[in-house]
Amino acid sequence: MNPFSGLRIGLGMDSHRIAPGGPMILGGLKLDVDMHFVGHSDADVLLHAITDALLSAASLPDIGQWFPNTAAENYGRDSADMLRIAVDAVRQKKLAILNLDCVVQLEKPKLSPHKEAMKIRIANILGIETDQVSIKGKTGEGVGEIGRGELCEATCVVLVYQTL
Repeated sequence: MNPFSGLRIGLGMDSHRIAPGGPMILGGLKLDVDMHFVGHSDADVLLHAITDALLSAASLPDIGQWFPNTAAENYGRDSADMLRIAVDAVRQKKLAILNLDCVVQLEKPKLSPHKEAMKIRIANILGIETDQVSIKGKTGEGVGEIGRGELCEATCVVLVYQTL
């Protein structure tokens, strides 16, 4: 028997344009900056990437199919709520989260002062320990849409395992 047969990997990616006026919702936190992500929901790019990674690991439809931006009930919706629903669906498939690794590409604000609070918030939403959550921030070094402060991208890889 293959000892790794119960492991599954999921990959999630998301991006949102950045516009003037705050607050910015990122990693389940409300950051007090004069910018925000543009989207139908609260546009939390990091929670969206995590949601898609979990749905992917469970071979479930993506976030756009679960929470379409054409549905009025999703307008301004809290992305933490969407993530909780995805976690419940993953658990119904008898899968548990081993860890997740996230990268946020954002010129500003700097993520370092917020990363620990984001890890705590995400771990609480997922019902896991904070040491199972990794968040890294990368800038665009002044190049491209990210570097000019026009766009934020997030990527998440999640490892889940089959429970009995």
